[in-house]
Amino acid sequence: MPQQIAHYLKDYRAPEYLVPHIRLNFDVYEDHTAVTAELSIQPQPDAGGTLVLQGSAELVSLELNGQRLPETAYTLANNTLSIPNIPARPFTLSVATRLYPHQNKSLMGLYASSGNLYTQCEPEGFRKITYHPDRPDVMGIYTTRISADRARFPVLLSNGNRTGHGTLPDNRHWAEWHDPFAKPSYLFALVAGDLVCTRDSFTTRSGRQVALEFFTRAEDAGKACFGIESLKHAMRWDETRFGLEYDLDIFMVVAVGDFNMGAMENKGLNIFNTACVLADSRTATDADFERVEGVIAHEYFHNWTGNRVTCRDWFQLSLKEGLTVFRDQEFSADRASREVRRIENVSFLRAHQFPEDAGPTAHPVRPASYVEMNNFYTLTVYEKGAEVVRMYHTFLGEEGFQKGMKLYFRRHDGQAVTCDDFRAAMADANGFDFEQFALWYSQAGTPVLEVSGSLQTGNRFVLNIRQSIPPTPDMAAKQPMMIPLKIALFSADEDTFGQPIPFRLPESAHEQTEAVLTLRQAEESVALQFEGGYQQVVPSLLRGFSAPVNLHYAYSEHELSVLLACDSDPFARWEAAQTLYRRAIAANEAALLSGSPLPEHRALLQAIDYVLRADIGAAFQAALLAIPNEAELWAGRQNIDPLIVHRAREALLDLIATHFADQFAALNAEARRMEEEQSDLAEPYEYHPQQAGWRALRNACRAFILRARPGHIDQVAANYSQMAHNMTHEWGILSAINHNERPERNRLLEQFAAKFHRDDLVMCKYFSLIAASHRADTPAQVAAALEHPAFSLENPNKARALLGSFSRNVPHFHAADGSGYAFLAGQIGRIDRFNPQIAARLTQAFNICAQLEPQRRSLMRAELQKLAANPALSKDSGEIIGKILQASAVLGIARGQM
Repeated sequence: MPQQIAHYLKDYRAPEYLVPHIRLNFDVYEDHTAVTAELSIQPQPDAGGTLVLQGSAELVSLELNGQRLPETAYTLANNTLSIPNIPARPFTLSVATRLYPHQNKSLMGLYASSGNLYTQCEPEGFRKITYHPDRPDVMGIYTTRISADRARFPVLLSNGNRTGHGTLPDNRHWAEWHDPFAKPSYLFALVAGDLVCTRDSFTTRSGRQVALEFFTRAEDAGKACFGIESLKHAMRWDETRFGLEYDLDIFMVVAVGDFNMGAMENKGLNIFNTACVLADSRTATDADFERVEGVIAHEYFHNWTGNRVTCRDWFQLSLKEGLTVFRDQEFSADRASREVRRIENVSFLRAHQFPEDAGPTAHPVRPASYVEMNNFYTLTVYEKGAEVVRMYHTFLGEEGFQKGMKLYFRRHDGQAVTCDDFRAAMADANGFDFEQFALWYSQAGTPVLEVSGSLQTGNRFVLNIRQSIPPTPDMAAKQPMMIPLKIALFSADEDTFGQPIPFRLPESAHEQTEAVLTLRQAEESVALQFEGGYQQVVPSLLRGFSAPVNLHYAYSEHELSVLLACDSDPFARWEAAQTLYRRAIAANEAALLSGSPLPEHRALLQAIDYVLRADIGAAFQAALLAIPNEAELWAGRQNIDPLIVHRAREALLDLIATHFADQFAALNAEARRMEEEQSDLAEPYEYHPQQAGWRALRNACRAFILRARPGHIDQVAANYSQMAHNMTHEWGILSAINHNERPERNRLLEQFAAKFHRDDLVMCKYFSLIAASHRADTPAQVAAALEHPAFSLENPNKARALLGSFSRNVPHFHAADGSGYAFLAGQIGRIDRFNPQIAARLTQAFNICAQLEPQRRSLMRAELQKLAANPALSKDSGEIIGKILQASAVLGIARGQM
């Protein structure tokens, strides 16, 4: 494993040289691209006389103020170009490089995909194009000229507004683009290729006409319409909710099938993974449509929260990403079911970010150090970062939060700033003390709230709250956090069952039915006063998931039933159901380990009976029927046997399916009737949130029905074409039968692949189904999929679909003989040779290593050690593997097992 060189937040120094203007020239040829970068450089007062630029491209020549520099005038080593004896006054440096985009499989810098050229520069891809102070606090105004063969590359795009174009000899042509807004190098973008354009326009609130242009391959043009409509909704929403208007004459989106991330917010020229921008009624599920709408909004919102105000350094990444995730979550909540969107966000956070916070790669929202910046595009930075922003909103309310946002933009438009600057704007705009709140940026780990409650004298309920944060690899002892805890009280008395209880906080005469407590101490007690002689009072805690914490309260089953049936907060109702599910699975685990009969779970079954009969929205009903997955169940635990957890969960699903088989069938029929009544199936399928809710409920019911009656796969196979009249239903049916051992399952999947073999995004669904199946032949099918004509390990979407899904397949990835670990490690080793970023992401499937029981931990460590022994291993993968091995070794030593 190569040497790991860390970068530290504490070592930040302001740049010695700024580049206020940069002129780029790209001459695109069949086998290479010639690039000339003309940098107008402005030394700062403390400049030391040596200009240091980052770069890894083939250097052709350097010119300083028009004079060519001999090789003796500079040094080039370790991807760093150093030029001594630099003048103290402004000067011009011209850098000529040569690129080979068709050989670039990392998908960073300038690369080729299906014959077209694209860029990805965040975080450090610009240095693959030219030599530059490639850091976000060096901002400049870019002018870009592109020339290429007119037949091969009819479309030439870059940032900003197009200022000129024309023809050249030898059937070539050129285009020039100018971006009037200063930006860091990570926001530079270029696209050259044979693409078609779908056009529309948007009129801003000030009356400006903005051209909207979506570029795709010709065969994908019909899939761009939903994305354009989503963009217009996002532009209008940002004007209405935040008062933010778009600032260029044109907004362009380009879809590319080979892309490491979801999308990139390059100023005026967003580049999107096809999975996050293309959708049509034949090939996209409701979830796909929702994802497209959300990601398009996210990237558009970056125009202000990321582009106009950007990050001082990469440690501040959550400044733009956490804030923009919060904004896209709010957009999606306003567009569809707010309560279900919130539940989905929390469920995703718990299943993926909470384990990250409890694992070997745990880090604060603002990391203190990193080896490879690509590794810190994490769920902690994005999703937990969004929860940090949401806590500002919870403390301040919408009005106060908007005051803070306006001050933030007023102070920092056009600047590269820090998370502390954002916190200061929120505090100063509202006169609110957020000093302790800064710990959310510097302390890793998920806080734990241990809460107990007691009813005193019939009109006083006391909450005792103790907070702690588990140790993480970077820090053992933690300080108490500033936490917003949203609460309410409900009656469990027979005559007032489920009614909210108005209460008063200490030192307040104001009665309220909901309040936000501000926790600041390790231990606190809060007495809530109310009128009336209640005998049973149930606290509703962490309403709306007011903070990203684990809260423990010893609710009785009766108290949980009160919250599930009567709480006015949808998250609290869902959380009551989740608590019942988690307890039932834990009880199943205990029974399996002891060899005892499985419990009957009567209280849980009564709760589910209520859910099935409740008069609630279909999407919310489907959410209440979703039980926690394995990753949520073992987060923070040690000595895990994954198969025991899996079997305990499966046993609960079997019980629910068989106990309510008739009810699920009846509910499915009713959901079908409602879907057809609202959508009129004589018309083509279209995504609509309300109809999507009915389809989600139908798919939930189908999964339970086919679990209870696996023999019904014959009927499914016979009626498949009539049942699967859109991709949401098709995906739901195939998912429901995916674990079935009967041959009809394989036949239906092969029919699916044959029907969509030319559609890359749908084939990703196929590969995901193959890898997620619990069938005995899954390992063989996954190995065969690697050789499928539609599969390519070099395509990140397909690699994630197959290998990412396999890594979440508990019975096969965690096979007792370690074969699942060996398979994934082998594929990671292959990918690491050409795309370290994707390899490192897949490597995080091994983060659970230290939590496993000794035998599996040893098997997993052995595979990781093989990877680490490779001297050519990338620093991306090496950083992750090193942390996992260190954490699992420390744990093994502590247990005397090494």
